[in-house]
Amino acid sequence: MPEGHTWTEVSARQGAAVLVVPVGSHEQHGPHLPLDTDTQIAVALAASLADRDDVLVAPPVAFGASGEHGGFPGTLSIGTDVLAAVLVEIVRSARLGFAGVAFVSGHGGNADALARASRLSRTEGDAVLCWAPRVVGGDAHAGRTETALMLVINPSAVHRDAIEPGRPDALASLIERLRADGVRAVSPNGVLGDPREATFAEGARLLAALSQDLAAAFDRWSAALPGPRGAAELETEGTAG
Repeated sequence: MPEGHTWTEVSARQGAAVLVVPVGSHEQHGPHLPLDTDTQIAVALAASLADRDDVLVAPPVAFGASGEHGGFPGTLSIGTDVLAAVLVEIVRSARLGFAGVAFVSGHGGNADALARASRLSRTEGDAVLCWAPRVVGGDAHAGRTETALMLVINPSAVHRDAIEPGRPDALASLIERLRADGVRAVSPNGVLGDPREATFAEGARLLAALSQDLAAAFDRWSAALPGPRGAAELETEGTAG
């Protein structure tokens, strides 16, 4: 249940609130960012909805589908099948107290699990939103984009003295080898991009823009919610970085 709330507080809002669940990962993010970078970003974005009367934010799902990062120590992956099952069970458990569930994902590798969970939940009559950040012109992993966001979200977690460039190629040109051999095969330090270019100012702009995108997607989706156990149409927004 949402952090800091009792069951009686949730009960008082039964069926009126949406449960917002951050979904992250625990995987390498180069030598300069923490393993839970995606989770921290998802939590920060979900928190941008926390002041709404119709929202309660849950603790994060902190492990994701991160098999492509398995060549790096510290990466802990539960895989697509298990993650999808976990998300479905969260939705089922939320039926009693909430009008719907909105998943805010910070990891691109979670996309298949979210899609599977959403399809099954919709067939069971649940209202589910899946949203992930989309950054036009952003790099793929542990580069400028994520580093800039972390400089705002948790600057003390960024090891500035360890920042170094990684593989600069566009993700589209690497995707087949990434899927076959993992990230380490194409980038020994785990970075896809150049984090040296990251700035706090860019991170602040990105966080504000992504929060606005999330709010807009949430408003479009929640406007169609009919109430408890609502069967609003599934809406999937964005692509995780």
